[in-house]
Amino acid sequence: MGIRDSAKRPHQQLEVWRDAMDLVEAIYRLSHGFPDDERFALTAQLRRAAISVPSNIAEGVARKSTPEYLRFLSIARGSLSELDTQLHIAERLDYAKVPPETADLLDRVFAKLNALIRSVQSREE
Repeated sequence: MGIRDSAKRPHQQLEVWRDAMDLVEAIYRLSHGFPDDERFALTAQLRRAAISVPSNIAEGVARKSTPEYLRFLSIARGSLSELDTQLHIAERLDYAKVPPETADLLDRVFAKLNALIRSVQSREE
């Protein structure tokens, strides 16, 4: 079933978190073929940025206040922008051609994360 056979945690119920987890997998697969000398450079940066997205969504959901929640969602969005930039760099350096499915997944996570941020902000007002 997963890590534990318990009820889903709140962040696991968010579609944006599930999509962000899929994005992490896609980034790991894509970066697997990067040159060995990039292991501690672009490969590590890409993977850290990708991991940061669902991690910060999860941490935000677990926070008690709306401002904290929004802060972590904002950090997740920043990591997503970082990831987008790093993918462009990987393509420019001819390390990889980003598959259309991965690019679409990145766009989908951006859109869902922005929608979640707007929704949380409107509840705050």
